[in-house]
Amino acid sequence: LLEASWEALEDAGMAPRSLSGQLVGTFVGIGPSDYGSLIAKIGAGAAKDGYVATGVSTNFASGRLSYVLGVRGPSVAVDTACSSSLVALHLACQSLRAGECEVALAGGVQLMLSPEPFVYLSRMRALSADGRCNTFSAGADGYGRGEGCAVVVLKRLRDAERDGDRILAVIRGSAVNHDGRSSDLTAERGGAGGRHPGGAPERGYRARRYRL
Repeated sequence: LLEASWEALEDAGMAPRSLSGQLVGTFVGIGPSDYGSLIAKIGAGAAKDGYVATGVSTNFASGRLSYVLGVRGPSVAVDTACSSSLVALHLACQSLRAGECEVALAGGVQLMLSPEPFVYLSRMRALSADGRCNTFSAGADGYGRGEGCAVVVLKRLRDAERDGDRILAVIRGSAVNHDGRSSDLTAERGGAGGRHPGGAPERGYRARRYRL
């Protein structure tokens, strides 16, 4: 996450060390830590190491990024399961709109380091038999897990245009909602994921770079 964020900033034409003290927000989508499970398996000695708390607690992912860069904007770790990175992006846009930060780093990271999640997700029948998501297909029978890291650098559109930035994409709007009551806690209610009261407001933000 640190490397991807650093590279994204450099690709955006920003010197990461020059951001120290500035209002730069960090918004990271991150789920449960498999690394914590591995530490627990190693033994009591490793589990009591003083760095375990900061090493395995997901809330430190965004905090460490803000710390390394020395930035003073919002620092938020988000866990909404599969939508974590998109919700992080949404919150970053809201923060820019509210003037809480001048630049925002938004992204997500996922590493698969332990077999246990595969076991319980299989027992839940959440995983696809062929390992493919088959998104929007009537034949979808689950999802395929993946790992990686992606980071985008965001600015308000007017600021990006003023600064002469190379704008790669504009986020016109975003929204977040929940299905409410459905047939099961983990089941989607048909069509609810695409609806939001009042719709997503059209506002422009600059997405400067992505890394997969």
